[in-house]
Amino acid sequence: MRDPATSPFAFVDGALDRADALRDDPDGLTALWPAAGIIALDGQGRALVDADAGLAEFAPAAIAGDPLTHTFLGLREGRAWFLVEAAEAGLDASGRIDLRSAAAQWPRWQATLFAQARALQHWHRQHRFCGACGGALRYVRAGWLGRCDACASEHYPRTDQAIIVAVSDGARLLLGRQASWPQRRWSVIAGFVEPGETLEQTVAREVMEETGIRVDPRSARYLASQPWPFPSALMLGFIAAAAPDVPRVGDELEAARWFSVEQVREGLARDWSAAEREGEGIVLPAPLSIARHVIQAWLDGQPAG
Repeated sequence: MRDPATSPFAFVDGALDRADALRDDPDGLTALWPAAGIIALDGQGRALVDADAGLAEFAPAAIAGDPLTHTFLGLREGRAWFLVEAAEAGLDASGRIDLRSAAAQWPRWQATLFAQARALQHWHRQHRFCGACGGALRYVRAGWLGRCDACASEHYPRTDQAIIVAVSDGARLLLGRQASWPQRRWSVIAGFVEPGETLEQTVAREVMEETGIRVDPRSARYLASQPWPFPSALMLGFIAAAAPDVPRVGDELEAARWFSVEQVREGLARDWSAAEREGEGIVLPAPLSIARHVIQAWLDGQPAG
């Protein structure tokens, strides 16, 4: 049985102590550096691994630069962890692993560490210049603040909020699929929050835009959230009630349908990686995703039998 203290999906358990005060403490970071843990990412956001595909270990003393030129991620059991760019730090390893694969193989805390590192790396790479004046940004506060010396603007890491929602008409669950997905893959509806919207309003708007189904914003009930660094989202999970209309799709989805309790139960029971293989019935998202959690939460709320 799953430990109730752990999350049912990836990138949550074992999160570091962000230790914000250390970001402005060069002496403290320097003192922690000799015993620090390192996660090295290549230019494609993949982590360097050892011969067993585990997180590669590097001695800080062998890394080009110093703790003030790399990104401080936080503390785990008193040990500091840093993100380093493999090429800039002069590091190499024969193996690489992407974040999705690591989430399926590594200890949960390491996958969470990787997710944090990947999101910060993406922000650094996509935000090199000031959006106000075009000047080059200089990263300070151990990598957590971009400062423009030309106009003194300050830039902080970006997170894109998105809702993901299990929509029900009382007896059935609304699922959709994108054209690029394997033929048997279906999932719940998701979309990004727009300026000036509440989360509940986003739920109603996104479901209407993608499926034509009317959701009462007041019915939206929050479940949980998941960092989703593909590349920089925060997924906010909901359950919501809708009218039993016939779904219609636009540009974003290839299809949308209502599914019965039994169809959803059978979809969750199937191997989540079997969507590309021939077979009967739908296949639902992988356990690493909050999408599967909101589907399971809806199913758990249905009457027995």
